[in-house]
Amino acid sequence: MNVFIIAAQTADGFIAENKDHPAIWTSKDDKKRFVELTKAAGVIVMGSRTFKTLPSPLKDRLNIVYTRNPENYAAQENVEATNIEPAELIKSLEEKGYTSVAICGGAEIYSLFMKSGVVSKLYLTIEPMLFGSGISLFSEPLKERLILKDSKILENGVIFLEYDVARQ
Repeated sequence: MNVFIIAAQTADGFIAENKDHPAIWTSKDDKKRFVELTKAAGVIVMGSRTFKTLPSPLKDRLNIVYTRNPENYAAQENVEATNIEPAELIKSLEEKGYTSVAICGGAEIYSLFMKSGVVSKLYLTIEPMLFGSGISLFSEPLKERLILKDSKILENGVIFLEYDVARQ
């Protein structure tokens, strides 16, 4: 199973200014890349706070929301809510025929999945802007080695990075 984190951050390392900050601050290039990669995956996973920043569930993808209250999401089309362990979720998605899963934030969800050992790839967009403070990519310390597989610098100063996660 290809499980990847996809995120955008400022040049000073923040994915948002605060917990309610919607991801509309990123460039058109980042949005295009996000749509391409997540539609190809077919499944996106995010925390409930990230989900609440969206105007509606993302189309053409199964939206999985991590929450302490899964029953709050029962009536939404193309949305499943869960609080099971990441490895268990990945196994159940494999059993349903999925081959790829995009982990879409926020910091607590990125940390949860990275610490669980299921993430194999990281797609990171560096946006040429500064917040000065805010929410970091991960909500807790991690010790992971990454292997740079690809990098692209676009004309408008956006940098796309693709890393494999090196597992010991």
